[in-house]
Amino acid sequence: MEKSKNPLVEQSQPPNPAFEQVQENERKAHHLALLEAALYVAGRPLDLNELCQVVGSRSKKRTQTYVEILMKEYVARNTALEILALKNERYVLQVKAEFTHLIKKLVNRPLLSSGPLKTLSYIAYRQPISQKRVIDVRGQHAYGHVKMLKDMGLIMSERSGRTLALKTTDYFSDYFGLTTDTAVMKKDLKKIFGEAIKEDLAERQQKDTKQENPENNAEQA
Repeated sequence: MEKSKNPLVEQSQPPNPAFEQVQENERKAHHLALLEAALYVAGRPLDLNELCQVVGSRSKKRTQTYVEILMKEYVARNTALEILALKNERYVLQVKAEFTHLIKKLVNRPLLSSGPLKTLSYIAYRQPISQKRVIDVRGQHAYGHVKMLKDMGLIMSERSGRTLALKTTDYFSDYFGLTTDTAVMKKDLKKIFGEAIKEDLAERQQKDTKQENPENNAEQA
């Protein structure tokens, strides 16, 4: 008659390191896949608290380790995509800056019409800049542009004496895949706002020419 198995004897068997390693590798691969999917679907930066919820962990340190592993994998792949670490423990999956101007027509985001885009490019390229200066250069219609850009979270205003100084937000940098370093950002802005900057410059030069030659303008009228 066959003896019944003793569960206590089975539990006392030594662990299998190879099997445990396989389990750990599978767990890590699953967590990396979850993080990648979350960053892709979100389409915006996610902070560590949100990423912890994705992998079902309370450990920020462990989740951050997983994210850093995923970042290194993207570097090794050398594709058009990258994962960037932003301030305040946020991470974003995005197209590399050198590709954004090539595929911007396909981006499915709230698009700015020509007027607000020119105003935004003017603010971004010359920030911080007084709202008064923006209105003087871009015209009275720029009041509406400024309000729209604020509502979208792309710019913000700060009190500077009696005037309001306008500058871009962190969300602006995230939205267009730019660094928050203003000096470096201005170099990349030409790739994204190239045409808007050129058109804005041409309009301002034309405006300045008219102001410098009022007599000619009167004769033409």
